[in-house]
Amino acid sequence: MCLTLEMTETNEESSGAPQTDEALLIRYRETDDRHLFEELVRRYEREIFSYLRRYLGDAELAEDVFQATFLQVHLKRDQFEEGRKFRPWLYTVATNQAIDAQRRNRRHRMTSLDQPKGQGEELGKMVDMLVGSDPDPLANINGMERKEWVRRTVDQLPEMLKSVVVLVYYQGMKYRDAAGVLDIPVGTVKSRLHTAILKLSEIWNQRNEEP
Repeated sequence: MCLTLEMTETNEESSGAPQTDEALLIRYRETDDRHLFEELVRRYEREIFSYLRRYLGDAELAEDVFQATFLQVHLKRDQFEEGRKFRPWLYTVATNQAIDAQRRNRRHRMTSLDQPKGQGEELGKMVDMLVGSDPDPLANINGMERKEWVRRTVDQLPEMLKSVVVLVYYQGMKYRDAAGVLDIPVGTVKSRLHTAILKLSEIWNQRNEEP
């Protein structure tokens, strides 16, 4: 996961005040000071790798995509517009790289369901967040069983549904930022989340109905 980092004292440390992500990228673009780039990697390496591992369902593939993501950040630094937020832009780059990797690894993706994806919260919390006071159709699932079932079933959702669940639910993005990453309206993010909940509930009900 980690890029080779040889961290030395940065301007951030010498000034005594942390620079924003946006300021770091803009200064890196202007100066080509690799320590500024390394600081951006340090800030986001855990978060982005965790996102990619969950999104792709495979740690080794996630590591490759992580490397490709920050390579693209380097290559596309001139395209970053002042006034834009770095974190959603970074997620856009990472998501596009993940989609490209999936297209190249369709066969691998079919076998990725058994790979660990880290720990998630219980689906009930997501249901409560999205549908308010509506009863939780999965309330009868025990804690550990629920976590494992959610992990596996989210991975089986259609890509357009899975992506919004991972960004909003697992990565904690606001609807607006997730919409920016996926280049879709905010309303579409909300409707896809709701559709995902209904789909998960349907799958669970079908499972219980099986003899």
